Amino acid sequence: MMNRALESEIRWTRKVKTQADAVQFIDAVGYCLLFPIKNLPLPSLYYAVARRYPVTWDKYTEKIWRWKDELGRQRRAFYAKYFKGRGTFISLELLPHFLALHNTAAAPADHQHFYAAGRITHDACTIWAALARHGPLATLELRHACKMDSKAGNIRFKRAMLQLQRLLLVVHFGAEQETAAWPSGRFELTARAFPSQSVAALRITPAAARAAIAAKYLHWNPDALPARLARLFGWAKAEAVTACAHRTSKPARPL
Repeated sequence: MMNRALESEIRWTRKVKTQADAVQFIDAVGYCLLFPIKNLPLPSLYYAVARRYPVTWDKYTEKIWRWKDELGRQRRAFYAKYFKGRGTFISLELLPHFLALHNTAAAPADHQHFYAAGRITHDACTIWAALARHGPLATLELRHACKMDSKAGNIRFKRAMLQLQRLLLVVHFGAEQETAAWPSGRFELTARAFPSQSVAALRITPAAARAAIAAKYLHWNPDALPARLARLFGWAKAEAVTACAHRTSKPARPL
């Protein structure tokens, strides 16, 4: 049986070769994974570049690993650990809808409000506050600013960063060579990295956001049922049914 991720990949007919191609691909699909994930029916940038499975560390992997740093820093696409806490790209066109979906078009100073409302943990609040105060920071700098330098602190840091990224409050914003090992990721608040998209999100209702996100998915996966979208996005069944009612009759076109 064909893997569901592969079902989503086979529609893309043009191989992605350059960074400009990657932006065009992300814009066309609306949202995609960095690498394919089993049983997560979304396209991946890896497959668009390499045109093969399984994922191996090769020249294609190295290329898109670099692109994930550069596209966010250049503000050409949003990148964070979103779907199942894994690397995800979101187009600038659909970013306001995802922010509206989670009601996270927040100002840099809103961390205390989110914490008081129980939407983020104390550690996540601490990281948010550090970014609000210092601006974009690389991983080790950010851990030091949050006093999460220890091994136990690193575990807390990773857990809190994942929460902030899954709420789209923090975005991957480049990389920095902090040690002799791999470059560290740099992070910034989404509200500062993508201010116009954050403002636009304030004018979108959650229902309208779901409809736009579903329409993009159904454009490329016209046979998908509401149950698939409910599982994929964590929507209630009724929400998915309503979102799918806006299904476009326009057939999917290959890239």
